[in-house]
Amino acid sequence: MTSPGIDHGLLAPGRAGSPAEASTADSAFLRAMLDAEAALTRAQAEVGHAPAEAARAVTAAAGTAPFDLGSIALRARAGGNPVIPLVADLTAAVPEEFGPYVHRGATSQDIMDTATMLVAARTLDLVLADLHRTERALSALAARHRDTPMPGRTLTQHAVPTTFGLKAAGWRSLVLDARDRLRTVRAALPAQLGGAAGTLAAFEQYGSHGTARQLTAAYARETGLAEPALPWHTLRTPVVDLAAALAFTAGALGKTAADVLTLSRTEIAEVTEGVADHGRSGGTERAGGSSAMPHKRNPVRATLVAAAARRAPGLAATLFAALVAEDERPAGAWHAEWEPLRDLLRLTGGAARDAAELAENLQVHAGTMREHLDLAHGLIVSERLAAALAPVLGRARAAALLTDLARRTYTEGRTLAALLADRPELDGAGLDLDGLVDPARYTGAAGSLTDRALERR
Repeated sequence: MTSPGIDHGLLAPGRAGSPAEASTADSAFLRAMLDAEAALTRAQAEVGHAPAEAARAVTAAAGTAPFDLGSIALRARAGGNPVIPLVADLTAAVPEEFGPYVHRGATSQDIMDTATMLVAARTLDLVLADLHRTERALSALAARHRDTPMPGRTLTQHAVPTTFGLKAAGWRSLVLDARDRLRTVRAALPAQLGGAAGTLAAFEQYGSHGTARQLTAAYARETGLAEPALPWHTLRTPVVDLAAALAFTAGALGKTAADVLTLSRTEIAEVTEGVADHGRSGGTERAGGSSAMPHKRNPVRATLVAAAARRAPGLAATLFAALVAEDERPAGAWHAEWEPLRDLLRLTGGAARDAAELAENLQVHAGTMREHLDLAHGLIVSERLAAALAPVLGRARAAALLTDLARRTYTEGRTLAALLADRPELDGAGLDLDGLVDPARYTGAAGSLTDRALERR
């Protein structure tokens, strides 16, 4: 048995073993809080608020001293956040003369918010790498199947023909939309520094007038985060922008998953999930197996991505609700952000990992797609025939004829092409009926639309 207090992701296969899981672990948040504390002391040394020796001592202790995560977590209950016990432990870890420079002038929210932005930045870098993998795989699928015809489905029914290339290009477009949003958010993630009530008053007393603003700039440089225009203790734009981008990303990947789940149904079987090398998360065992039915091969990657897409909006909603933060520092609103934001980072990170594996290993069954174009006895091109017959018969008469023939295809078990060939009013009309009823020749601008989509970088 493993340690009972550690979350190994037993109920979260979508994020278990993912890079995002490791980058958002308790140890990762502890690392980020220590990085934030060390960066603050270095920034204070840079603007003359602390001796350089203090900055070196705090940085060294933050990097090498042992810290007990379990103890910090339990002691956090007393003050409602983990920064308070961490500051006590970090202060004890530095030489006594430098203890006063640990956390000097800061409030707990300064460190916790900065640490959260550091965790987010580090996780987004991992998510963006997986989105790049997904985009590349989808680009290859779209190019390979540019002209692979398949049924286009609207409201669950066959509509008109399309191509798998255009479908894959659409998936890729959403992935690029997600990438662009995450990149924008990633570049804007800010450090947090305001002191007790967002006035920087405590920092002003340690240097000349105006150095507190210089300190904020130095702190941002030391953390690698953006410099905020104002302390944002109760101005939660960075958090909701991050939440929105993450929820969008999960949903964008969920669109691909939803299509794969539909197309991989036994009675459709136009695509199949391939088998990925799962590395330390399970090797190359038979993916998608059932505990009870040996014949099954479930679309597991798509299932996990779809699950993430369904959970993400609810988590984002909690973070949007926390915008309503009273006073200069809130009671409850800020605290309510921590767990849903971490869950959202993990969900989206896991979905990005699974989407990359899904796209890289997806098997496309072009022959089955072509067969399905004929399931409706040729009716999938009725739109095209209506336009072609209207000049010959008139619009109303052409529509009435096709309505009658559509009924007869099912009652008589004959194809639309065969029924049209029997119509004497079409003799001598110069219509290429064989071409008109061929679904593969009615994909419109799908090819050029795919080419256009693939030009986007």
